[in-house]
Amino acid sequence: MTPADLSRCVVSAVRCAVEDGELGGAVPVRVVVERTRPGGVGEYATPVAFQIAKGAGVRPAEVAEVLARRLGAVAGIERVEVTGAGFLNFSLSSVSAAQLVRDLRPVAVAVVEVPDPSSGELRERLVRAAVARIEAAQGVRPGPAVSVAPVARRDGDVLARYGADAVAWAVLTTPARETPEFCDALLVQGEGNELFRVRYARARAHALVRNAEQLGFRPEPGEVDAPALLRVLADHPLVLEAAAHHRAPERLARHLVELADALLDFQYRVLPKGDEKPSAAHRARLALAEAAGTVLAGGLALLGIDAPTRL
Repeated sequence: MTPADLSRCVVSAVRCAVEDGELGGAVPVRVVVERTRPGGVGEYATPVAFQIAKGAGVRPAEVAEVLARRLGAVAGIERVEVTGAGFLNFSLSSVSAAQLVRDLRPVAVAVVEVPDPSSGELRERLVRAAVARIEAAQGVRPGPAVSVAPVARRDGDVLARYGADAVAWAVLTTPARETPEFCDALLVQGEGNELFRVRYARARAHALVRNAEQLGFRPEPGEVDAPALLRVLADHPLVLEAAAHHRAPERLARHLVELADALLDFQYRVLPKGDEKPSAAHRARLALAEAAGTVLAGGLALLGIDAPTRL
């Protein structure tokens, strides 16, 4: 079971509980499931019980217990625990790399273009356009305008100094109510520049596929021993849902950095070395790298930032 499957399973459990009379209230269209914070219980958590409790007129803990009983019997969910006043916490079985790669392809490319607002301060335009793209890609109804702190006057004409993509990155990696910071590191093509790492990882994924074609093989989903990269990729659909729900593009930006770093560490295992012949393992690794590159490109597009295939 993937984390995205878990979100759908929770919605299904709520629907069945309402239909069977165990719970009252409306069934949510979608449920936000997020990775558990450090020190928390399990791998993933959701506060859906609090949402249902409002309409059912009962305590969130009671709702959580009903859902925990139902979800504990679902294949792929190893353990369900209720913590605090009603948080549901989950531990999942191992994710199949092949299925994850297949599932990610349509998610990653579902980018919807939304025109930038024609008025407003620079940062306001960038943030609201990114939020609109993420909401549209997730099929979420647009919410009210996001309250955005402007670029500090002391920074002057940041577009002229840093360029559109670097400015967008600095703006969109900062929570909307905080003032973004600009520095010359935004212009350096090196490890200290997060935007460069994300774009470079995207370009490296494209180069790996290109180099593999020259060696005579193509990507083919299969099982891969790459726990760090698989974990980050598995979280991608949940990150998009959370970014849309909280209207927070910085969540997506942080995720792209984590994914880029995992891919850059993994890249050296993808292609055959020396006289080694391409094998099923190489094809599976290439498929995973290609999926990661596609996710990076789609994420940058949602933020309104160019994703070159060569750097």
